[in-house]
Amino acid sequence: MPGFPVRTGADMEWQPLLPLIFPAVGISAGLTIRAHYINPPRPVLLYVFKPLTIILILVVALLPGSFRSDLYASAISLGLFFSLAGDIWLMLPGNRILWSLVSFLFAHISYLFAFLSDTPASGFPWPAVPLGLIGLVLFGCLLPGLTAVMKPAVGVYVVVIVAMAAMAVHRAGAQLSTASLSAAIGALLFMASDALLAVHRFRRPLRFAHLYILGSYYLGQLLIALSVGLRAA
Repeated sequence: MPGFPVRTGADMEWQPLLPLIFPAVGISAGLTIRAHYINPPRPVLLYVFKPLTIILILVVALLPGSFRSDLYASAISLGLFFSLAGDIWLMLPGNRILWSLVSFLFAHISYLFAFLSDTPASGFPWPAVPLGLIGLVLFGCLLPGLTAVMKPAVGVYVVVIVAMAAMAVHRAGAQLSTASLSAAIGALLFMASDALLAVHRFRRPLRFAHLYILGSYYLGQLLIALSVGLRAA
């Protein structure tokens, strides 16, 4: 497959599986989004396909096998695992938003650690300035709808996700590779998805919210997972 390293023997066994996994991710993501708009609701669709989509994306990151020895691949895989936990908390009955927030917080920390692991230490991460301003405006918009407990939690979350996305973009500028560009676009899409979700939950309901939130979320996660294999090219 273009963009992936050409190897022989056991290292090549995972590559032919990608054309099968990508459509499976698309179908599973589509069914997850569709489950939010079925009337009457069919929870079984959501309970099956929402976690399945992230599991399939996690497989994309695990298939190259570099997670065993490469810090970047290990951290990305861990971030996807925490994302899976966050998705499960969100779809369970009751108000479990705080548990989901903590799970996704650890996902972003894992991604930040991955991006830092192979980024040159020199130079100020300039994307932190515009992304930080966006995060500040977003937090200000959310404040009226946040409880006393959620305000510090959301504040910390915004700081971490801004740092994660800024480092991903900074890394792409420093390395100029297909892998780093894939991760940077994925990180920005993840940040956009979280911003839409926050506005939808804490500020005002958005029309077709699930389409925009989940669409950007799954595409972002897939691009971040894909960067593991692209990185070895």
